[in-house]
Amino acid sequence: MTIGTYILVSIIKIVIAMLVLLTGVAYTTLAERKVVAHIQNRWGPSRVGPFGVWQPLADGLKFIFKEDVTPPFVYRPLYLLAPVLSLTMALTAIAVIPVGPWVSVGSVHTPLQIADVNIGLLVILGLTSIGVYGVALAGWSSNSKYSMLGSLRASAQMVSYEIALGLSLVGVLIYSGSFSLRDIVMAQSGTFLGFIPKWNIFTGQFIAFFIYIMAAYAETNRIPFDLPEAETELVAGYHTEYSSMKFAMFFMAEYANMITVGCLATLLFLGGWNGPIFGPAILQWVLPVFWFCAKVFAFLFLYIWVRGTLPRFRYDQLMAFGWKFLLPLSLANLIVTAIIVVLWK
Repeated sequence: MTIGTYILVSIIKIVIAMLVLLTGVAYTTLAERKVVAHIQNRWGPSRVGPFGVWQPLADGLKFIFKEDVTPPFVYRPLYLLAPVLSLTMALTAIAVIPVGPWVSVGSVHTPLQIADVNIGLLVILGLTSIGVYGVALAGWSSNSKYSMLGSLRASAQMVSYEIALGLSLVGVLIYSGSFSLRDIVMAQSGTFLGFIPKWNIFTGQFIAFFIYIMAAYAETNRIPFDLPEAETELVAGYHTEYSSMKFAMFFMAEYANMITVGCLATLLFLGGWNGPIFGPAILQWVLPVFWFCAKVFAFLFLYIWVRGTLPRFRYDQLMAFGWKFLLPLSLANLIVTAIIVVLWK
């Protein structure tokens, strides 16, 4: 592949990935409102288009044309930088996520991934960790006590749950022996006992999967861990002083992070794009993408289901759950995994 062809293919993949991700962000908000509405026995969006399918477009236009108000006493450079930083980190993380195997189109042989790097997992963890700076800077630069409390909660929450999340992934790394997300998926191909998929969730990492889910809820500030945005306590938390598209950027970053978390859970624990492959040649690369998207959608549905059923934690419960339960459990899982791998070899 020539340099020009490589650049062209990369640009095409970036454009497709951004279109799919931003569309997914928009319609995840609609899915959440419809699913929670059914859980709570109400209709949800139903007026804008058939079954409310144009509601995300209407919401986007509303944010674009709303008055953009900047409070007079904010620290303007960081106030403007914070939402950009949060959204940029959330969108950039998708670059290293593989959604399928390598495909060939004519003479072009390329992975279904923007950047195939051998430390993809570390890249995602680094980008998502930087994203919390957007939340912290938003609270501090807003010059508001409610925003500041929300950002402090987010920072403490991230420190507490990032440790358990990272330790939950070490067992997967021990199993696969690689930081490459593609290698981790390939290590989960095939079956054991003749019929059970060799996904990490079935081969000894179920506890790690549970820890990952709990930490992911806290990392993305979702119910029951949405303390940085607790409306009944902090008005809206770190984005209280934001309006128009600056508020929408925080909103988009949260849902983009949800999708990234779902993609990562699929790759690390649910076999990635592995699934039944059959039919003509075109299905050999269409079906893996379908299985990957179906698993991500199932994970997002679980996200929404939890929001519609569980109440919010108190803040002391939130911190105690992270430090006193998830952290020891993740350490125990790591030790047991290491022992099993050593004895197996």
